[in-house]
Amino acid sequence: MNSFSIAGRYIDLFQRKIYPAEITVTDGIITAVTEKENVPQQYILPGFVDAHVHIESSMLIPTAFARLAVVHGTVATISDPHEIANVCGVPGVQYMIDNSKQTPFKIFFGAPSCVPATFFETAGAHLDAPTVAELLQHPDIWYLTEMMNYPGVLFKDAEVLAKIDAAKKVNKPVDGHAPGLRGEQAHAYAAAGITTDHECFTLEEALDKIEAGMQILIREGSAAKNFEALAPLLHSHPGKVMFCSDDKHPDDLVLHHINALVKRSLAKGYDLFDVLNAACVHPVLHYKIPVGLLRVGDPADFIVINNPAHFDVLQTYIGGKLVAEKGRSLLPLQAAETINNFKALPKKPIQFELRAKNNRPKIRVIDAVEGQLVTNELHMDGKVENGLLVSDVSNDVLKIAVVNRYEADAPIAIAFIKNFGLKHGALASTVGHDCHNIIAVGVDDASLCAAVNALIENKGGIAVAENVNEISSMPLPVAGLMTTGDGYEVAAQYAAIDEKAKLLGTKLHAPFMTLSFMALLVIPSLKLSDKGLFDGGKFEFTDVEMGLL
Repeated sequence: MNSFSIAGRYIDLFQRKIYPAEITVTDGIITAVTEKENVPQQYILPGFVDAHVHIESSMLIPTAFARLAVVHGTVATISDPHEIANVCGVPGVQYMIDNSKQTPFKIFFGAPSCVPATFFETAGAHLDAPTVAELLQHPDIWYLTEMMNYPGVLFKDAEVLAKIDAAKKVNKPVDGHAPGLRGEQAHAYAAAGITTDHECFTLEEALDKIEAGMQILIREGSAAKNFEALAPLLHSHPGKVMFCSDDKHPDDLVLHHINALVKRSLAKGYDLFDVLNAACVHPVLHYKIPVGLLRVGDPADFIVINNPAHFDVLQTYIGGKLVAEKGRSLLPLQAAETINNFKALPKKPIQFELRAKNNRPKIRVIDAVEGQLVTNELHMDGKVENGLLVSDVSNDVLKIAVVNRYEADAPIAIAFIKNFGLKHGALASTVGHDCHNIIAVGVDDASLCAAVNALIENKGGIAVAENVNEISSMPLPVAGLMTTGDGYEVAAQYAAIDEKAKLLGTKLHAPFMTLSFMALLVIPSLKLSDKGLFDGGKFEFTDVEMGLL
């Protein structure tokens, strides 16, 4: 029998009070909470839970992600393996589950609901309703992941409803994903069985969805940042919110996780218990996951902080095991195999050319928005040279390309985008939500081609081409999404290549993260898939060129 005790000021989130106590842990379970007069000047509370995250976006496999997250007091995640499923299908989901079992960190995976997210793009796999139903029977699958096909829900698509019904039959929650959905449509979406949404970018939208009966996940990731807009819910509807990161790059994960949202919420004056319920309790209760909440009989998943004013995490325990202390992870780096699906062959610069149909064309331009996944559609004058539409660097209108990674030599989709700010060179990535084809943005065709070919050579990763001769790349051998390396080293490597991207002129906080969402067709309004330019509002393809002025 393994037993120990720890004392401090106990933050009881159920009785909403703080008092000095000693907590006894036996074989990983809390066996007693005893009030005590003299305790160390530290506070003990349940660990944090990220209520929705794609671990793949950290570029780390689950065991490596865990090593970084525990330092910040995170003990568990609700994780959607949608990214690797789009590349490798069910074997990709199983890869994540198997790897997660090598760490005490608690990762609760869902069955991906939308693989592919749409049929307007090429993915590496297709999970139909029977496959999803079979996954939901798996004891290591805890919910149906974000139902991005909200038009399918609203128009009662049989395949979509079959997946939702499969989750209902096994009493597992269904996550939502419906950016901008309001009023009657939000109510209809929720009525189908959708229980959460993490895509709200205005308070009014969140209130509509709460009224419809949904829980709102306040998201603050590396690209999408909705905390400032949605934080008032902590006061008006504290029982209806959780915190999540959704997508977090490794350099950000080294710095902070859910703890940052807790600190910001407290700095704004929101009630300590309301904030901690969002960070700790609500995800555990909603998803019915076996994560301890510091009660007798619970698993000993808790953290120790210096005080609520500064909220510095001193220790993190999972299952009674000390996994982080004073900013240092105590989890070992685990060796791991890789899995991938990559068939693209090297390209030539001529394949990135786009011939103009008119001498003075008006073109549709993707307007990338800092801190948001949504884009706008701009109508601008196209720049023509030698009969070809080219980047207009002076107006920050650059060429964007998506290259099919699952076929040897499929046609390349070309369009234009604003707000990347590159003055020369190109960026490319195989992290391109949701199908994870190669996505690239650049000033000239030669640089675009050079960056893309660097990724083809590595069979996945991110790359910066300063020009055709100076190329920096970071391989991501696991599905073109993740690496098996040490998280801190990966973060440093990513930060270095991110800095190279910024030397090309971009002012975006996370250019690679922003780039990764420019092929995400289910989020309006204008995006690019490997099959062409896509109008997310009308949910149909559209042309780059609009015709004469």
